[in-house]
Amino acid sequence: MRLSQVLAAAAAFVSTPLLAQSVDQPLPDPNDQSDTYTIGGGAGYVPDYEGSDDYTVIPAAFVRGRISGFSFFTRATYLYVDLVRRGDSGADFDLGPIAGARLNRRKDVDDDVIDRLPSLDAAIELGGFAGVSFHGLTNPYDTLSFRLDVVKDVGSAHGSTVITPTIDFGTPLSRTLYVGASASMEWAGGGYADYYYSISPADALASGLPVYNADGGLKHWRVGLLANQSLTGDLTGGLSLFGTGGYTRLTGDFKDSPIVSLRGDADQWFAAAGLAYTF
Repeated sequence: MRLSQVLAAAAAFVSTPLLAQSVDQPLPDPNDQSDTYTIGGGAGYVPDYEGSDDYTVIPAAFVRGRISGFSFFTRATYLYVDLVRRGDSGADFDLGPIAGARLNRRKDVDDDVIDRLPSLDAAIELGGFAGVSFHGLTNPYDTLSFRLDVVKDVGSAHGSTVITPTIDFGTPLSRTLYVGASASMEWAGGGYADYYYSISPADALASGLPVYNADGGLKHWRVGLLANQSLTGDLTGGLSLFGTGGYTRLTGDFKDSPIVSLRGDADQWFAAAGLAYTF
């Protein structure tokens, strides 16, 4: 399903369920900037490595919140901190640092051929993001965001830069149900392509895969969906159940690498579910 269809469906259903409850229960202020924290944990179903056709179950966790008007959140293994407070207008800018680790190690996987390749170090990546968010497009509580992330490996792994533009839309459908949709693309530098997707002569000898030299460029595009259902009656606090899933399509030299074209799949799926608590 295209992102535009997802947004249209959300817009069609959002107003009536949410506002109908205002008769017997007052709605929260959409511009409330009081402190809030959410922590969540569960399990994720992901490929063994980026490009694998084997899947594994891993722990999944996230945090998000706001302190003194400054928001923070995690995406996978990355922490984002927005250094621009949200205003009372319908649009605001987003700007801040990113820090995280890339754990695409290709070791201890189900594929015996891939497992013969050398172990890869975790990449420690630092960078920043900038964007703009629009509020109140279909109801007072929704947000449409455009964001550009730029991170660079500062350790001894791929030593390259990764650039990710993202579109996010999120809205409550009622006081107890929140939904979101996202679409993104990712560009990776030559060091990243070579580190994760090239096959050196020594690698070929160890694994039996053909020698391959990968160049940087557009690595993938991705779409995702998110739902969060309150279990205690209100999204603004208490226990909730979350679920997320999505699809990634590898492209270019990344798709053509032997670890993908011969031993894996350019079509990548992911899913995660668990419990969260907001206070």
